Amino acid sequence: MVEVVRELLAEGRGSEIEALVKTLVSRNSELERRLAMAGLKGRKDERISRNQLLLFMEALDADATTSREEDPDAPALGEVDEKLRDASGIDEEDAAEKAALERETTPPAQPPVRKPPPAHLPRVDNPLTVPPEERRCPKCGAERTCFGHEITEVIELIPAKVIVRRDTVEKLRCKPCDGELVRAYGGEKVVTGGKLGTRLVAQLLVDKYDDGLPLHRQRQRFERLGLDLAVSTMADQVTWSTDLLRPLWRAAQAGVLAANVMHLDATSLPVLDRDAATGKRLGALWGYVGDTNVAAYIYTSTGKKEGQRPGELGPQDMLLLRQGYTVADASNLFDESFKRPELIECGCNMHARRYFVKALDGGDKRAALPIAAYRKIYEIEAEVRGRPPDEVLAARQSKSRHVFDELVTWSKAYEPHEPPSSPLGEAIRYLLNHREALGRFLENGAIPPDNGIVERLHVRAALTRKNFLFAGSDAGGDRAAIAFTILSCCRLAEVDPVEYLADVLPRLAKKVRLREVPDLLPAAWKATRAALPPTSNPATIEA
Repeated sequence: MVEVVRELLAEGRGSEIEALVKTLVSRNSELERRLAMAGLKGRKDERISRNQLLLFMEALDADATTSREEDPDAPALGEVDEKLRDASGIDEEDAAEKAALERETTPPAQPPVRKPPPAHLPRVDNPLTVPPEERRCPKCGAERTCFGHEITEVIELIPAKVIVRRDTVEKLRCKPCDGELVRAYGGEKVVTGGKLGTRLVAQLLVDKYDDGLPLHRQRQRFERLGLDLAVSTMADQVTWSTDLLRPLWRAAQAGVLAANVMHLDATSLPVLDRDAATGKRLGALWGYVGDTNVAAYIYTSTGKKEGQRPGELGPQDMLLLRQGYTVADASNLFDESFKRPELIECGCNMHARRYFVKALDGGDKRAALPIAAYRKIYEIEAEVRGRPPDEVLAARQSKSRHVFDELVTWSKAYEPHEPPSSPLGEAIRYLLNHREALGRFLENGAIPPDNGIVERLHVRAALTRKNFLFAGSDAGGDRAAIAFTILSCCRLAEVDPVEYLADVLPRLAKKVRLREVPDLLPAAWKATRAALPPTSNPATIEA
């Protein structure tokens, strides 16, 4: 190529050189856009980098110029494109980044190659001494003395150990009068007369429903620790434990219904069914999350809006018990429920953005503009996360509303020119049809912009479903809902589920008053434990 340019220069053919350079620049831009598009394919998430968005916008500018040259009568949408692009702030961000690079005079300090071990982990000394044969001085033969140590911190693992806890129960009698006997309380167990301790049972539940580890795999792990534990025994413990947790499950349902903002979303759960043609049918796990660190899962034997079994609560049945702000996607299962004025629908902008991502994945570069707008909205959300609702609302009104309004305006401008069945047409139609619910977060600082909190909790259910393939029965689906409820509450409250279950299960086994049950939910349990003076945990056993 260089030789060709030299020949053209020697012959004075400057116009051909200019055309060649334009061709190369255009080709390079096209290759960069293809590379950006290739980065979108095969992704496991929906994140799109700023550089990719900039490349797509450059392509949009080139396409718009070509379109105007070829068809002067084509719809003029460049103005709404420019307004939405300005609202997204991506050009300003690019300029700010370039200015920051120009101001940078010294290279940033390199981070340490290796991070120190976490400070909260206990330290166990491992003394390493010089061997006896090397302790004497090779010159004079005198015994050398220690003048210091080099300390290197290495993260290590102490293997788990299965033990037999010997509960030695003290008994007292009165020798002088031979009166009544008294004995100490027995050790903590989930089931009276059972042979498994509470911490072991708690670990069974967490491994099965939080880590997606089937019982037969857990049995193999226990065998490596020297314990042969039958799968049927572990299954019985799971059944008894979830039965004990049922009052907490009901309290969690009441908690999400009473929350100021409630989320709901479903994930599927296949269930064995001999009467079905394939031997299985598709049930559902409906997740409900309140804004007070409480979550509840309810299993339904079908995906219908109403429960089909006696006592089964479908989403419509639950929403009949609910008033106030409710965040959900735009499923037609909720249409009848949201007709009630006391139930206020809040849309999920993650769903709205997802439609535009699908359009971009399909090769429509125009979808880069609304995606950039959503990127700006979520950057603002990241800035105000954790602040009081009034501060959040003020930031949304001053920054996010303009971006959202320009996004709606852009969609209205493109709607008449885009076929409804195209990916971009579907994205536009979803946004416009539900713009009131999607914009609800701009009216109240306590309302989140999306349903992400419940979708993230579904990850554990999806992992379990992938490993177990199906539930064995509707009763198994109910037990899974109870377990997912408690473990999700632990996750929201940032509570160690094993520690929590090891403490709460024995209390439930001894029976608790109905009014005391809400105080045993993870968030309240954590607050109570934090207020108590530090004491030794009876559930902890030192080997």
